[in-house]
Amino acid sequence: MNRSRLQIAKKDILSLFDALPRTVFKRSDIDRILFENRQFWRLAQSMGTSQFIAFLQQSGKLIEHTMKFPHRTETRYTWGEVADLQIIQTLRPESYFTHFTALFLHRLTLQIPKTVYLNYEQPQKRQALHAEPLVQERIDYAFRAPCRVSKTVAEFREKKICLLNGKFTGRTGVVEVTDQVDGNLHVTDLERTLIDAAVRPVYAGGVHTVLEAYRNAKDKVSINRLAAMLTNLGYIYPYHQAIGFYLERAGNYSARQLSLMHRFEMQYDFYLTHQMKEREYSKHWRLYYPRSEEHTSELQSRITI
Repeated sequence: MNRSRLQIAKKDILSLFDALPRTVFKRSDIDRILFENRQFWRLAQSMGTSQFIAFLQQSGKLIEHTMKFPHRTETRYTWGEVADLQIIQTLRPESYFTHFTALFLHRLTLQIPKTVYLNYEQPQKRQALHAEPLVQERIDYAFRAPCRVSKTVAEFREKKICLLNGKFTGRTGVVEVTDQVDGNLHVTDLERTLIDAAVRPVYAGGVHTVLEAYRNAKDKVSINRLAAMLTNLGYIYPYHQAIGFYLERAGNYSARQLSLMHRFEMQYDFYLTHQMKEREYSKHWRLYYPRSEEHTSELQSRITI
C-alpha cells in the first residue's frame, strides 16, 4: 500500500525537493520533510524515514555520503551532485573553512590541497579566564615538542577532512564568499587566514607555503587590519614576531607595513614552527627559523597538505 501511495505522490515529492533552496540534508532534515508533508502526500503512518530515503534514492536524485571520523560517522544526503565543500561545511553548525583551504579559496597558493580544514569554535565558557604567565622556558619547551594536531580526520572522496575545534573568537574575520566551483562558503578573510597560517603552519602546507601566501597577498591584504585583528584575537604567544618575519622575507612589503608589527612588544625569543632540527636566529624579530631552504623543503615534505 505504501509503495502505491508513494508512486501516486511521486511527482509532488520530487517537485518539492527540486524546488527546495538547499541541496544538502541530514537524516533529521528528511525526517522533518516527511513529517510536514505526510498528510498532503497521503502517506501511511507506517512509512518510515528509511523507507522514504530509499524511495528518494531509487526514484529521485538523492545521494548518500558517509564520512567516518574516529569516534563518529557523519552521513549527509544531497539532491543531485553537490560540490564537496558544500557538503563538508554542514558537518558542524557555524563552522568555516580555514588554513590551507582558505589559502586556496583566496588564491594565495597554486597548490591543490589534499586536506580540507573546517573550524568550529569552542564555546566561550571553555576559555581559560586566567592563563599562566608567559615565560621563555615555557615557549622553548612548547616548540621543542611536536605541534599538536587534530585527529578528527575522515576520508571523503579523494580528500581528507580535518575538523579543528579552535579557540573562541566570535567568528572574527569570517566572511561569506562565492566560489565558481563550490558556491557560497564561509571562510576566514584574507587577514585572518594569514594570521592562522602563521599560528599553525602545519595546517597551511608548511612554512614555505605560508611564505608564498604572504608574498602573493601583497596587493590584497591590509596590514593595518591584520595588526588590529591580531590584537583582538589575544594570543598568549608572540605570533606577531612570526608574522613580521614572513612580511620581511616576502620581500614586497614596505617599511611602514613592517613597522606595524614592531609596535607589539618583543620580550621573548620565538619560533617560526615546531621541532626545527637546524635553525637560524633573526635578531630583528627575535625568532628562530629553519636554517636553510633545503631544510624548509624537508620540513614541508613531512606535512600532510
